[in-house]
Amino acid sequence: MIFKHDGSAANGGLTFGSLRLRAAVRFAVALVSLIFAAAFVAAAPASRAAAAPFLEQFLPDVPVDRLIAAADHYGPIAEDIPVAPIVKDGATVGYAYITSDFVGTTGYSGKPIHVLVAVDPDGRLIAAELVKHSEPIVLIGIPERKIKALTESYIGVDLVAEAAAEGSAHDLNIISGATVTIMVIDDSIIRSGLKVARALGLGGLEPIGAPSGPRREVDPTVAAGRDWNAMAADGAMRHLSLDVGQINAAFVAAGDAEAAARPEPGDAAATFIDMQAALVSVPAIGASLLGDAEYANLQDWLAPGEHAILIAGRGRYSFKGSGYVRGGIFDRIQLIQGDRSVRFRDRGHRRLGEISAPGAPSFSELDLFKIPADSEFDPTEPWRLQLLVSRPVGPIKKSFQTFDLAYVLPDTYTRAVAQAASATAAATVIEAQAKQELWLRIWRQNAVRIGALMVMLGTLTVVFFAQKFLTASERATFWFRIGFLTATLFFLGWYANAQLSIVNLMALANAITNEFTWDAFLLDPLVFILWSSVAAALIFWGRGAYCGWLCPFGALQELTNRIAKLFRVPQLRVPWALHERLWPIKYMIFLGLFGISLASLPLAEQYAEIEPFKTAIVLKFQRAWPFVLFAVGLLVIGLFIERFYCRYLCPLGAALAIPGRLRMFDWLKRYRECGNPCQTCSNECMVQAIHPLGEINPNECLYCLHCQVRYQDNQKCPVRIKRSQRSARLLKSQAALEASMSGQP
Repeated sequence: MIFKHDGSAANGGLTFGSLRLRAAVRFAVALVSLIFAAAFVAAAPASRAAAAPFLEQFLPDVPVDRLIAAADHYGPIAEDIPVAPIVKDGATVGYAYITSDFVGTTGYSGKPIHVLVAVDPDGRLIAAELVKHSEPIVLIGIPERKIKALTESYIGVDLVAEAAAEGSAHDLNIISGATVTIMVIDDSIIRSGLKVARALGLGGLEPIGAPSGPRREVDPTVAAGRDWNAMAADGAMRHLSLDVGQINAAFVAAGDAEAAARPEPGDAAATFIDMQAALVSVPAIGASLLGDAEYANLQDWLAPGEHAILIAGRGRYSFKGSGYVRGGIFDRIQLIQGDRSVRFRDRGHRRLGEISAPGAPSFSELDLFKIPADSEFDPTEPWRLQLLVSRPVGPIKKSFQTFDLAYVLPDTYTRAVAQAASATAAATVIEAQAKQELWLRIWRQNAVRIGALMVMLGTLTVVFFAQKFLTASERATFWFRIGFLTATLFFLGWYANAQLSIVNLMALANAITNEFTWDAFLLDPLVFILWSSVAAALIFWGRGAYCGWLCPFGALQELTNRIAKLFRVPQLRVPWALHERLWPIKYMIFLGLFGISLASLPLAEQYAEIEPFKTAIVLKFQRAWPFVLFAVGLLVIGLFIERFYCRYLCPLGAALAIPGRLRMFDWLKRYRECGNPCQTCSNECMVQAIHPLGEINPNECLYCLHCQVRYQDNQKCPVRIKRSQRSARLLKSQAALEASMSGQP
């Protein structure tokens, strides 16, 4: 029995065998849906908060003398902090800890990267060893010795210098193809090291102990509307006032003869600087000083976790100076809290027109400065604003003195909170901010690549929506496709390493069944953007948008096949009966990998080597010979059977085809005569996605648009040719009729 659809779109017949095949596919779709549902509702594992430290798990496997030569043994792990002393000749010469006990170390796999680190009493890293990870690029791609060597390169890093640095005091070495993994390792070693050094007071860093009383937090319910005098009296507004005599005396007391010989001129009682400061991100203080409208603008300016201070100044000395105009940094002031300092930049600065609080004096300088979230600033803890005063002592030489404006937020504006809850919440916020800063830093560093990818995606979207205009010209369609695939291979693939993989999907499913977070997926911006675009494209065009245009390995197959055709390499056409029995293999591979991943993600990642993507694209064939032989073998077969791997083996293509059946639109146009009798498109389809009876199989279609070129081709499409001939005959008959009528008397 043959079923036939009518209409101009997606026509074709279905044999009884095809119906059975479709029923099998529907069953596979239903099965995968059930597996996904089971994964989504699976219970999450126990929280790490209740688990033993990772240090207890990994420390017994690492001999102590591997961290420090001739060391005797590890001391007992401390009860309050997961750190083990390293003992040598009866003295503690270092401390060992696991990075994942202190900071988030989730890598590309969605699982922690565990690094054992040792730090000496001076706050210097003396050992670093990668003990466990689940990173697929390391497991089955880049040799692990490279990652271990990079980890060990952190030996000698000075944590005291890192604490004092605005950015990073060390150089970061990136291994090509493992950028995300390396940046996670770098971030976790430095941040965990700083936490341990501060907690133990190493290298002179101030220990962070438990507060003496209950923790406090900013109270947002305190009413605003205070006047200037009231805020000055209760300490919400603090000031530093220096006259000329005090400045001259400070340079004399410092023993700087050159500076003392050049005193500030004028009356000793004259105001050198009168500087006032207030923490205006505190609601009651900010609304009182700025007014409701300006305070609302301040809230819009500040991101979550950020704070702001108001600095007002008058006198002959400016706290701003002019250096920030050229270099972007205000070099005369800095905020210091504990062992952390904050330098203000021009992008975190705003001028203020006036102070709204009644009774406020006039100032020559009124400015707002933003305190970044990653500075870990605590508004309830004491801080100081340090003013740098310079004095020229030569043509290019200056002498400097510093003066501090101390600030403590009055209890009036805070409220007590439970200590344990406050500490936990603060740690959670700090960790979340650190993770966010890490992926934001990666996105900023990849701004050019992201822009180029967005241009590619935008261009492809326009082409798909306006495909009728492009496919009107076979030559234009051909060269556009060749150019786009070349960009996909060289830019997305070999340059940016933005090759999607079935490993990504398995990692996502694993993350969903555990403690899901977006941080791990945001660490690779190009892959994240590509997956987002693929998810949207599945609704409109199915799997073809990615598989046919944006997959670097698919582009490599097609371009090499084009070259083979140029040299007249014979092309093999798989018989249809065999072809429709081979393409389900990739669905079986996908189901097998997905099932294995539910039991063991690392094992599934190893079996995912069925994908040659890492060998051919990410590592550019720089691997052991069996992997290279496998990838090259697939490409060689692809010289004779176009897109062989995409057709029959690719588990990623199968995974995308399943949700791709939910697409809402059918853009590929067909004639009623397609498949009966015309076989032009069916014979020319590069992946044989068109059934002999004319129907396009959306699961196999790579959306190359070749059939749409033929759809508008007046020279090769039999339907168009027949219509053209019919039109020509009608025009000829009409002309003959008009001629005969014009010859009548």
